[in-house]
Amino acid sequence: LHASLRVGQIPHGAAAGAITQAKGLQNARCYSVKHLSVQERIEKKRKAALTGGGQLRIAAQHKRGKLTARERLELLLDPDSFVECDMFVEHRCSDFGMEADHNKDFTVFGGSLSGAHAQKVCKIMDQAMMVGAPVIGLNDSGGARIQEGVESLAGYADIFLRNVMASGVVPQISLIMGPCAGGAVYSPALTDFTFMVKDTSYLFITGPDVVKSVTNEDVTQEELGGAKTHTTVSGVAHRAFENDVDALLNLRDFFNFLPLSNKDPAPVTECHDPRDRPVPGLDTIVPFESTKAYDMLDIVHGIVDEREFFEIMPNYAKNIVVGFARMNGRTVGIVGNQPKVASGCLDINSSVKGARFVRFCDAFNIPIITFVDVPGFLPGTAQEYGGIIRHGAKLLYAFAEATIPKITVITRKAYGGAYDVMSSKHLRGDVNYAWPSAEVAVMGAKGAVQIIFRGKENQAEAEAEYVEKFANPFPAAVRGFVDDIIQPSTTRKRICRDLEVLASKKQTNPWKKHANIPL
Repeated sequence: LHASLRVGQIPHGAAAGAITQAKGLQNARCYSVKHLSVQERIEKKRKAALTGGGQLRIAAQHKRGKLTARERLELLLDPDSFVECDMFVEHRCSDFGMEADHNKDFTVFGGSLSGAHAQKVCKIMDQAMMVGAPVIGLNDSGGARIQEGVESLAGYADIFLRNVMASGVVPQISLIMGPCAGGAVYSPALTDFTFMVKDTSYLFITGPDVVKSVTNEDVTQEELGGAKTHTTVSGVAHRAFENDVDALLNLRDFFNFLPLSNKDPAPVTECHDPRDRPVPGLDTIVPFESTKAYDMLDIVHGIVDEREFFEIMPNYAKNIVVGFARMNGRTVGIVGNQPKVASGCLDINSSVKGARFVRFCDAFNIPIITFVDVPGFLPGTAQEYGGIIRHGAKLLYAFAEATIPKITVITRKAYGGAYDVMSSKHLRGDVNYAWPSAEVAVMGAKGAVQIIFRGKENQAEAEAEYVEKFANPFPAAVRGFVDDIIQPSTTRKRICRDLEVLASKKQTNPWKKHANIPL
């Protein structure tokens, strides 16, 4: 009001009061009109952002059996908890009719990435690292936006850098909910866990048309990069779910196993499963015949809280089992050889699968419980030519490097170098147990006898003597390589107690810029 009157023109008396009031009302109306105009623009922009590519494209997304980006967020997150950042940021490209649509959403330009949208992603990832918050990516994208050229490629590189910088700092989870091609695949590959949706999600560097033109191979999207391919053959994805709803609800459950950052301890929740609960079924679960198979998952389910086990990569490298569970409410990582598949032998794929899981647990302070029944490394030219020595060393490296609490239970076989690799006392295992059925030896009795008593008679008698001397837990126990020989039914009670003791464990590795794992 004062700015609307010139100096020296301020009137006096009642008239002055009336004029002043009138001018004030006039200016207030002008401000109100301007204010409403801005507010209308804000609401218009907000509505455009919320509707994505419009109702027709939303309907098309639903017809494919997929939810929209915002519908997915509503299902994944706690009610009214999502606070959006940069809703009004738009791409800056006006070529090829690009000025018409501005969102990053599969209903707009197939969810392809522009430089502006990469900026949004990078900003939120930088903030996540600063405050210690996990990053979840719901991916449904055609890759780099061709119309923007190198700017969109630069945007992907900026995101890749954040993925690398955030690795080991905050958990990173990718859920693939549609096509993910070209540059879009590398961000999920850099994250800790990649989940897919069956029949609607794909991951590939180049699509079927390019493959056909370059290699003359006829392949469908599903065969090339579908959920079945990546969860059973390539090992790129860790699990697949039936549809969007199933995936998002499972992701909610999975998230609860994880700490928020590398500075937080493993989560502890209220537990209604008695910590000292005996598990009598374990006393007879290992067959008397050492060559007979059993299911390691039966042991895992019997020991963990409420029989709840979130298995990671259940359909890939099935000869090793990895996943998350709780013991007396505390999140733990589970690693176990699976006698049902390849007799539980370690091979290339199982070694890599186990190593990456162990390293994640170590990065985020999650104790590891290892169940051992391993007759050795899988023999054969395919394994040797494929580099089993190098890949097997990854699992050894991961267990040795880990400074988190490590509890190991040898249920039956622990032969040769594979005994060493599976979180043995020699790799800084904190508590190592053996069941009475354990056999800790260089190799099985039959093979050992053929070497030791080659060309001699009474092979059967020699084999029985070897079994008596070596194929049992006592040689390792008398040397302190296992801390105790325990009754299987008491395993849950012992582990829960040990985890409480080890909760205050502090162990460090020698300072180094970084180690050089045998990749």
